[in-house]
Amino acid sequence: MRLPGLGGWNEDPLWSYVYPWLVEHPEVGRPAWRVGTGSDLRLIDEAAAELGTLPAGARVLDVPTGSGVALRGVLPGQGLDVVLADISPTMLGRALATAARRGVADQVRTAVADVGRLPCDDGTFDLVVSFTGLHCFPDPRLAIGEMVRVLKDGGAITGSSILTDTGARYEPLRRAGTRAGILGPMCTSHEAIRWLRAAGCDTVDLQLHGALGYFRATKGDTR
Repeated sequence: MRLPGLGGWNEDPLWSYVYPWLVEHPEVGRPAWRVGTGSDLRLIDEAAAELGTLPAGARVLDVPTGSGVALRGVLPGQGLDVVLADISPTMLGRALATAARRGVADQVRTAVADVGRLPCDDGTFDLVVSFTGLHCFPDPRLAIGEMVRVLKDGGAITGSSILTDTGARYEPLRRAGTRAGILGPMCTSHEAIRWLRAAGCDTVDLQLHGALGYFRATKGDTR
Protein backbone atom coordinates (compact mmCIF):
# COMPACT_ATOMS: atom_id res chain seq x y z
CA MET A 1 0.00 0.00 0.00
CA ARG A 2 1.39 3.39 -1.00
CA LEU A 3 0.93 6.61 0.88
CA PRO A 4 -1.91 8.60 -0.68
CA GLY A 5 -1.09 11.41 -3.08
CA LEU A 6 2.58 10.58 -3.55
CA GLY A 7 2.93 7.96 -6.27
CA GLY A 8 5.93 6.28 -7.86
CA TRP A 9 8.53 7.74 -10.21
CA ASN A 10 6.35 7.38 -13.29
CA GLU A 11 3.78 9.59 -11.54
CA ASP A 12 6.09 12.55 -10.80
CA PRO A 13 6.14 12.10 -7.01
CA LEU A 14 6.36 14.91 -4.49
CA TRP A 15 9.86 13.78 -3.49
CA SER A 16 11.13 14.61 -6.99
CA TYR A 17 10.53 18.26 -6.10
CA VAL A 18 11.69 18.13 -2.49
CA TYR A 19 15.08 16.47 -2.98
CA PRO A 20 16.50 18.89 -5.59
CA TRP A 21 15.14 21.82 -3.58
CA LEU A 22 17.06 20.61 -0.54
CA VAL A 23 20.23 20.29 -2.62
CA GLU A 24 19.86 23.78 -4.10
CA HIS A 25 19.08 25.39 -0.72
CA PRO A 26 21.80 24.04 1.59
CA GLU A 27 21.00 26.41 4.44
CA VAL A 28 17.77 24.43 4.89
CA GLY A 29 18.62 21.26 3.00
CA ARG A 30 21.69 20.21 4.95
CA PRO A 31 20.11 20.18 8.41
CA ALA A 32 16.90 18.66 7.05
CA TRP A 33 18.84 15.92 5.25
CA ARG A 34 20.84 15.15 8.36
CA VAL A 35 17.70 14.88 10.49
CA GLY A 36 15.93 12.69 7.92
CA THR A 37 18.78 10.46 6.77
CA GLY A 38 21.58 10.97 9.28
CA SER A 39 23.84 11.86 6.36
CA ASP A 40 25.48 14.99 4.94
CA LEU A 41 24.38 16.53 1.63
CA ARG A 42 27.91 17.81 1.12
CA LEU A 43 28.98 14.24 0.37
CA ILE A 44 26.90 14.35 -2.81
CA ASP A 45 28.50 17.65 -3.80
CA GLU A 46 31.93 16.15 -3.19
CA ALA A 47 31.11 13.13 -5.34
CA ALA A 48 29.64 15.30 -8.11
CA ALA A 49 32.82 17.39 -8.14
CA GLU A 50 34.58 14.46 -9.84
CA LEU A 51 32.81 15.41 -13.06
CA GLY A 52 34.62 18.75 -13.00
CA THR A 53 38.00 17.00 -13.08
CA LEU A 54 37.34 15.08 -16.31
CA PRO A 55 39.09 16.08 -19.54
CA ALA A 56 37.32 17.42 -22.61
CA GLY A 57 35.69 14.62 -24.57
CA ALA A 58 35.09 12.38 -21.56
CA ARG A 59 31.78 10.53 -21.71
CA VAL A 60 29.53 10.39 -18.66
CA LEU A 61 26.26 8.59 -17.94
CA ASP A 62 24.03 9.97 -15.18
CA VAL A 63 21.28 7.48 -14.28
CA PRO A 64 18.74 8.15 -12.96
CA THR A 65 19.45 11.81 -13.57
CA GLY A 66 16.33 13.05 -11.81
CA SER A 67 16.51 16.83 -11.86
CA GLY A 68 20.20 16.79 -12.76
CA VAL A 69 21.88 17.02 -9.36
CA ALA A 70 25.10 15.54 -10.81
CA LEU A 71 25.37 18.53 -13.16
CA ARG A 72 26.52 20.58 -10.18
CA GLY A 73 29.96 19.16 -10.91
CA VAL A 74 30.09 20.03 -14.63
CA LEU A 75 31.90 23.25 -15.58
CA PRO A 76 30.77 25.57 -18.40
CA GLY A 77 32.98 25.04 -21.44
CA GLN A 78 34.47 21.81 -20.06
CA GLY A 79 33.64 19.86 -23.21
CA LEU A 80 32.09 16.74 -21.69
CA ASP A 81 29.58 14.43 -23.36
CA VAL A 82 27.01 13.75 -20.63
CA VAL A 83 24.05 11.45 -21.22
CA LEU A 84 21.20 12.16 -18.80
CA ALA A 85 19.14 8.98 -18.55
CA ASP A 86 15.88 8.50 -16.70
CA ILE A 87 12.74 6.42 -17.03
CA SER A 88 10.66 9.61 -16.63
CA PRO A 89 10.45 12.17 -19.48
CA THR A 90 9.28 14.70 -16.89
CA MET A 91 12.50 14.30 -14.92
CA LEU A 92 14.55 14.63 -18.10
CA GLY A 93 12.83 17.92 -18.80
CA ARG A 94 13.83 19.17 -15.38
CA ALA A 95 17.40 17.98 -15.86
CA LEU A 96 17.61 19.91 -19.13
CA ALA A 97 16.36 23.01 -17.33
CA THR A 98 19.07 22.52 -14.72
CA ALA A 99 21.70 22.19 -17.45
CA ALA A 100 20.52 25.42 -19.07
CA ARG A 101 20.50 27.25 -15.75
CA ARG A 102 24.06 26.13 -15.00
CA GLY A 103 25.35 26.99 -18.47
CA VAL A 104 26.22 23.43 -19.50
CA ALA A 105 23.33 22.57 -21.84
CA ASP A 106 25.75 22.23 -24.75
CA GLN A 107 27.40 19.27 -22.98
CA VAL A 108 24.31 17.15 -22.32
CA ARG A 109 21.82 14.98 -24.16
CA THR A 110 18.96 12.92 -22.81
CA ALA A 111 17.72 9.36 -23.07
CA VAL A 112 14.49 7.86 -21.80
CA ALA A 113 15.91 4.60 -20.49
CA ASP A 114 15.32 1.70 -18.13
CA VAL A 115 18.47 1.11 -16.11
CA GLY A 116 17.80 -2.61 -16.33
CA ARG A 117 18.24 -2.44 -20.09
CA LEU A 118 20.41 0.53 -20.99
CA PRO A 119 20.38 1.45 -24.71
CA CYS A 120 24.18 1.77 -24.79
CA ASP A 121 27.00 -0.37 -26.14
CA ASP A 122 29.46 -2.11 -23.85
CA GLY A 123 32.37 0.08 -22.78
CA THR A 124 30.85 3.42 -23.77
CA PHE A 125 31.47 5.68 -20.77
CA ASP A 126 34.43 6.92 -18.76
CA LEU A 127 32.25 7.60 -15.71
CA VAL A 128 28.81 6.46 -14.59
CA VAL A 129 27.11 8.38 -11.77
CA SER A 130 24.01 7.32 -9.86
CA PHE A 131 23.31 9.64 -6.96
CA THR A 132 20.49 8.52 -4.64
CA GLY A 133 19.40 6.19 -7.42
CA LEU A 134 20.17 2.55 -6.66
CA HIS A 135 17.48 2.38 -3.99
CA CYS A 136 14.85 3.41 -6.57
CA PHE A 137 15.48 0.53 -8.97
CA PRO A 138 13.25 -2.57 -8.96
CA ASP A 139 16.29 -4.83 -9.44
CA PRO A 140 19.43 -3.22 -7.98
CA ARG A 141 21.65 -6.16 -8.93
CA LEU A 142 20.61 -5.94 -12.57
CA ALA A 143 21.06 -2.16 -12.48
CA ILE A 144 24.61 -2.47 -11.18
CA GLY A 145 25.42 -5.02 -13.87
CA GLU A 146 24.13 -2.73 -16.61
CA MET A 147 25.90 0.36 -15.29
CA VAL A 148 29.21 -1.49 -15.12
CA ARG A 149 28.64 -3.07 -18.54
CA VAL A 150 28.53 0.31 -20.25
CA LEU A 151 31.72 1.48 -18.51
CA LYS A 152 35.03 1.44 -20.33
CA ASP A 153 37.77 -0.68 -18.82
CA GLY A 154 39.38 1.52 -16.20
CA GLY A 155 36.26 3.66 -15.96
CA ALA A 156 34.58 4.44 -12.67
CA ILE A 157 31.08 4.19 -11.25
CA THR A 158 30.16 6.42 -8.33
CA GLY A 159 26.94 6.99 -6.46
CA SER A 160 24.91 6.86 -3.30
CA SER A 161 21.98 4.83 -2.09
CA ILE A 162 19.81 4.16 0.92
CA LEU A 163 20.81 0.70 2.12
CA THR A 164 18.99 -1.85 4.24
CA ASP A 165 21.78 -2.60 6.73
CA THR A 166 22.32 0.88 8.17
CA GLY A 167 20.44 0.26 11.39
CA ALA A 168 16.97 0.17 12.88
CA ARG A 169 16.95 3.95 13.28
CA TYR A 170 16.35 4.30 9.55
CA GLU A 171 13.75 1.57 9.19
CA PRO A 172 10.85 4.09 9.35
CA LEU A 173 12.49 6.01 6.48
CA ARG A 174 12.83 2.87 4.40
CA ARG A 175 9.28 1.75 5.10
CA ALA A 176 7.81 5.17 4.32
CA GLY A 177 9.76 5.36 1.07
CA THR A 178 8.61 1.91 0.04
CA ARG A 179 4.97 2.70 0.82
CA ALA A 180 5.25 5.94 -1.14
CA GLY A 181 6.48 4.03 -4.19
CA ILE A 182 9.80 5.89 -4.36
CA LEU A 183 12.00 3.13 -2.91
CA GLY A 184 12.46 -0.29 -4.44
CA PRO A 185 13.70 -3.44 -2.68
CA MET A 186 17.11 -1.82 -2.03
CA CYS A 187 20.07 -3.91 -0.89
CA THR A 188 22.69 -4.21 1.83
CA SER A 189 26.16 -2.70 1.62
CA HIS A 190 27.64 -6.20 1.32
CA GLU A 191 25.35 -7.02 -1.60
CA ALA A 192 26.25 -3.80 -3.41
CA ILE A 193 29.96 -4.55 -3.03
CA ARG A 194 29.53 -8.15 -4.14
CA TRP A 195 27.48 -7.18 -7.19
CA LEU A 196 29.97 -4.49 -8.23
CA ARG A 197 32.79 -7.01 -8.08
CA ALA A 198 30.78 -9.67 -9.90
CA ALA A 199 30.04 -7.17 -12.67
CA GLY A 200 33.75 -6.60 -13.26
CA CYS A 201 34.94 -3.94 -10.82
CA ASP A 202 38.31 -4.74 -9.28
CA THR A 203 38.48 -1.78 -6.91
CA VAL A 204 35.41 -1.10 -4.76
CA ASP A 205 35.01 1.39 -1.94
CA LEU A 206 31.74 1.86 -0.02
CA GLN A 207 31.37 4.10 3.01
CA LEU A 208 28.28 4.19 5.21
CA HIS A 209 27.00 7.53 6.42
CA GLY A 210 23.63 7.56 8.13
CA ALA A 211 21.01 5.73 6.10
CA LEU A 212 23.12 5.89 2.95
CA GLY A 213 26.11 4.22 1.43
CA TYR A 214 28.46 6.21 -0.82
CA PHE A 215 30.30 4.04 -3.30
CA ARG A 216 32.97 4.32 -5.96
CA ALA A 217 34.32 1.42 -8.00
CA THR A 218 36.68 1.03 -10.94
CA LYS A 219 36.12 -1.44 -13.75
CA GLY A 220 38.95 -3.84 -14.42
CA ASP A 221 40.37 -4.96 -17.76
CA THR A 222 37.79 -7.24 -19.40
CA ARG A 223 39.80 -8.01 -22.52
